[in-house]
Amino acid sequence: MTFFLDTFAKRQWEDPDHAGSRLTWDQADFVARVERAHAEGAQLRDGYAPFCKHLFIPNFTDAAVGAERLTPDNVQSLRSGYLKRRPEELAVLSRWLPRSAVPPRTAKHLDIILYSREQLVKEHAALPHVSAGDAEKALPDAPWGIISIKAQDEDHETPMQPITILRNALGREEGGSGVPLDKEAYAAAVEYWDAHAIIQ
Repeated sequence: MTFFLDTFAKRQWEDPDHAGSRLTWDQADFVARVERAHAEGAQLRDGYAPFCKHLFIPNFTDAAVGAERLTPDNVQSLRSGYLKRRPEELAVLSRWLPRSAVPPRTAKHLDIILYSREQLVKEHAALPHVSAGDAEKALPDAPWGIISIKAQDEDHETPMQPITILRNALGREEGGSGVPLDKEAYAAAVEYWDAHAIIQ
């Protein structure tokens, strides 16, 4: 196997309050279809760091787009609040469009976001009460872990949210990856997310 489903991505199936793309497809079959798409020619594309890759494939699920462009019709539904992705992380100021205010629209593509197994061992070991040895044993023996799935119409990478860039710069102890802040990437993220909002 080339890929495995990391616990961070499983929130998209298991957390009813997850912001962004949600999935109901059988998890084992989902990974098998990603494997097949890669075997049939879908190429890994570079991400924001050497340990991050993307795989773009046609959306074979019923997943709706996880973010929308803000318009005069939907901007009045925009909400904000302090949210955290996992219990051990700090809550950060977020904004979103409620699902009830956005007609669901099946996405054309899936952006499969991958981290190397080596990076995931480091990130899991930084979680409270997890040792490096436990993290090493817990992860499947495959080179790439699926850490997120973005259901979207674009067949290319869209900017990560600015707060994600900041969290990554804070380091693995705060739920990030430890990659230093890139001001140009941050500015591009601000421009994109000033005009879009995640759906929750």
